[in-house]
Amino acid sequence: MRALLLLSVVASAAFAAEPLTWGADAQGGAPYVFQDPMEPNRLTGFEVELATMLGQRLGRQARPVHGPWDKLLELLARGDFDLVINGIEVAAEKKRVVELSRPYFATAEVLTIRKGEPNAPRTLEGLAGRTVGTLPGSMAARIAERAGADVRTYEGGQDEIYADLKLGRIDAVLLDDPVAHYYGDLEPAFESIRSGFGTVEYAIAVRLDDAALLAQVNGALESLQRDGSLRKLYEKWGVWSVETAKLFGDEAPGLGGPAIEFERWRAAVGKLPTLWERITTRYPAMLPLFARGAALTLLVSLCAMALAVLLGVGLALGRRFGPRPLRWACIAYIEFFRGTPLLVQLTIVYFGLPELGLKLHPFVAGVVALGLNYAAAEAENYRAGLESVPVGQQEASAVLGLSTWQSLRLVIGPQALRISIPPMTNDFIALLKDSSLVSIVTLTELTKTYTNLANSTRDHLGLGLVVAVFYLLLGLPFARLARKAEAHFGRHLRRGPA
Repeated sequence: MRALLLLSVVASAAFAAEPLTWGADAQGGAPYVFQDPMEPNRLTGFEVELATMLGQRLGRQARPVHGPWDKLLELLARGDFDLVINGIEVAAEKKRVVELSRPYFATAEVLTIRKGEPNAPRTLEGLAGRTVGTLPGSMAARIAERAGADVRTYEGGQDEIYADLKLGRIDAVLLDDPVAHYYGDLEPAFESIRSGFGTVEYAIAVRLDDAALLAQVNGALESLQRDGSLRKLYEKWGVWSVETAKLFGDEAPGLGGPAIEFERWRAAVGKLPTLWERITTRYPAMLPLFARGAALTLLVSLCAMALAVLLGVGLALGRRFGPRPLRWACIAYIEFFRGTPLLVQLTIVYFGLPELGLKLHPFVAGVVALGLNYAAAEAENYRAGLESVPVGQQEASAVLGLSTWQSLRLVIGPQALRISIPPMTNDFIALLKDSSLVSIVTLTELTKTYTNLANSTRDHLGLGLVVAVFYLLLGLPFARLARKAEAHFGRHLRRGPA
């Protein structure tokens, strides 16, 4: 009996210790989920605090998992996290793929235009035929499309949309009020129009088959609303709204206290520090994040290249020396993977294979997709190398009594390798850069780290140079190694003294 009781206690403790994983995209920016401009290694935002409060009410530690905003619901359905807290709008189409909690926030859609521009659109009807920037898959995008606007959606985050408005590339921005407040209202050249464009509510997304967690989440949200915790949170971030008050049935006057986090944000990004200050203080503080992103980029690239080389060698030999059916199979593989986008292949591997019962870890999926794609290019490099060796070399090997395998290993292979090394090096450097696509499978590599930080600090140029240096440092050693290998294999071709 005591043993059973002890086992029950241990099992309960283990369940309680299980983290509450929640999906979000830090690239979007303030005030939802973003890297703190003052402390870049810290994730902050009113939804980060909401997730923490929710975890406390459920007796579990909240742990964020990063993913692209427009794919968060797919990642949730795949089982990559327990729930999604990231401005998920209440909409009928979302309820078909996930369960939505009771709304925890409501706000207005806000139109931001350039101040003083006489022809700028100011009404919903005025958006017809005008270029409007917004986020992909958002309620604002659907509203602008129904109004007849030329909608431009941005994958890179909210800051890029307002930057294009300032540069005159678009006519207006339509986004939720918290975004307009944190980005549009800080720019003196902008004017925001806050009525006549509709409202939106946010809810927490849970998998369709997880009714128990949904009930717990709803209970926790009700508790947080009832004791005033949600209102205090929103006032602290400067996002408490008339719409949220109406949603909560809250008729109490405002607390009148300062929006501490909004003022902190204004101080951090209102004016970009000097280049010297960024180089001496801000960028060094970000180095741990960049180093982690670079390490993941390098690890993914090395593993993917190893897979690509192994498959590429097999494909090249099969195409060059195999029987006709094998040659045609190798050609079909090469043409398929060379002729279709890597992003499509990665999406199939990560989101498509689970439909067939094969669910891969994000790291494994990224390595497999990159390796399969680059194997096609490597196969062509090695085939070109093999075909560059004169036929007489193989004939001479046969005369000397060497088998086909011995001829390949001792005579033809080394000569073909010398020809293949330069393009193979180029492929690896290209793979280093293409590894940025693995961010869609929840991996925060080097480029994703850059976009997260750039959107939170509004420093795209300076941080862009920093990440460029990291990529350069990653690629240069391999280029140098390839030159040495090429010189080693080609040493017998050097001309001797006259």
